Amino acid sequence: MRVLHTRRDFLAISALAAIACVDRQSGDVVDSVAGRAALDDQLWPMYVGTYTKTGTSKGIYRTTVNARTLAFGPFTVAAETADPSFLAFAPDHRTLIAVNELLAFEGEASGAVSAFRHDAATGALTAVPPMRSSRGGAPCYVYIDRGGRYVLVANYVGGSIAVLPIAADGSLGNPTSRIAFEGHGPNAARQESPHAHCITLDADNRFAYVSDLGADRIYVFAFDTATGTLTPASTPFVTLAPGAGPRHLAFSNDGRTLYCVNELNSTLTVFARDAQSGSLRETHVVSTRPTNATGDNAPADLHVHPTRGTVYLTNRGDNTLAVFDISASDGRPTLVQTIASGGNWPRNFTLTPDGNALLIAHQRSDSIVAFRIDATTGRVSGPVQTVTTPVPVCLLFA
Repeated sequence: MRVLHTRRDFLAISALAAIACVDRQSGDVVDSVAGRAALDDQLWPMYVGTYTKTGTSKGIYRTTVNARTLAFGPFTVAAETADPSFLAFAPDHRTLIAVNELLAFEGEASGAVSAFRHDAATGALTAVPPMRSSRGGAPCYVYIDRGGRYVLVANYVGGSIAVLPIAADGSLGNPTSRIAFEGHGPNAARQESPHAHCITLDADNRFAYVSDLGADRIYVFAFDTATGTLTPASTPFVTLAPGAGPRHLAFSNDGRTLYCVNELNSTLTVFARDAQSGSLRETHVVSTRPTNATGDNAPADLHVHPTRGTVYLTNRGDNTLAVFDISASDGRPTLVQTIASGGNWPRNFTLTPDGNALLIAHQRSDSIVAFRIDATTGRVSGPVQTVTTPVPVCLLFA
């Protein structure tokens, strides 16, 4: 989970949309032409991270999404950069950070991290040198702390994480912390060594959580916001089922629960989280697929709805979006909907700023597909819109 919109942001945007259709004198809800026009005119800027070595992409793209119709605007190159496969905005949205996943940085067996100054008025991205080594191979996830001072990056190849400071001008400094993991799992093809796949912080900026696909572990670190350093927590890790392959992490809205989608055995694991110690306790494990599903599958991304708490995840192979209701009594997820994602190899996805829709990036069909979210049930419907763009693998609203 990278820095996007807070729950308050979603509620505020939804409220503004509702106000547009309320008569200011009587307070009655009306079918306001002006209100509909306002929604028609509202365009959300969105940035798309891509792979440049496997297609015709040139780097980071910018487009817009219509708030009412979900129609996409023109796609333009916002920044030419190598393999920007994951993106994150600083909290003030003045700086965008990208990993350069497949780049052999300065001839090293390391990827890179790039910073860009974001012009909110024009949408332009301007590179802020220097590009920095990610201190590991194939950086695949980047997260910015809530103070906007540090970038946390997960390196897939070799299994390491690093923290880089962000200067006032948006430039990146040398790492303040780097940790390399050890271990492996039973899957000889995918778990021959550690593979850090996600790094995220809790809402209080106190604890960092890292999923290691290679060793079937989630690591927990205390995060020092003054120095940008990571220290193993009192319970430094939890171990998942052998061969699970933990990939992406997401917190519940109250922060008491951590969800983990597992790429290698197609499961969703639920952990109860102790806010004081940061420790995790496994409570539930459920399949990401219907009981009759067959064939190879590799879940990818995971998000929690900011107001409903519904959990969504993408299944590559099945090419589906899975929707889970969460029990109010014990937190158990129940798979309530599986819908075709509308493309091939659904990787990253994102919810719209108002929480009423979601967009899925399809790596192998060069497409982004938009779906509606029912405000009452959390179920999705569509596709509503589909657009073609080269090798999309990360979607980020500005």
